Amino acid sequence: MKIMWEKVQKILTDRNMTINQLSNLMGYTRNSTLYSFKNGKIRRPSFELMEKIADALEVSLDEFRTK
Repeated sequence: MKIMWEKVQKILTDRNMTINQLSNLMGYTRNSTLYSFKNGKIRRPSFELMEKIADALEVSLDEFRTK
């Protein structure tokens, strides 16, 4: 969902981080999954993906909830 990516992007911007840096923190050797998420190719990210993002950014999964 675009709203979820916007929340991830805000955290990245606030921390002056890139998608590549996030990808590295997540243990990914490639960042194609994150770019697919960013570009809307992943419309409903899995719980596991959001959990990895939250863990890498050291934030609660609640940060990405939509209301």
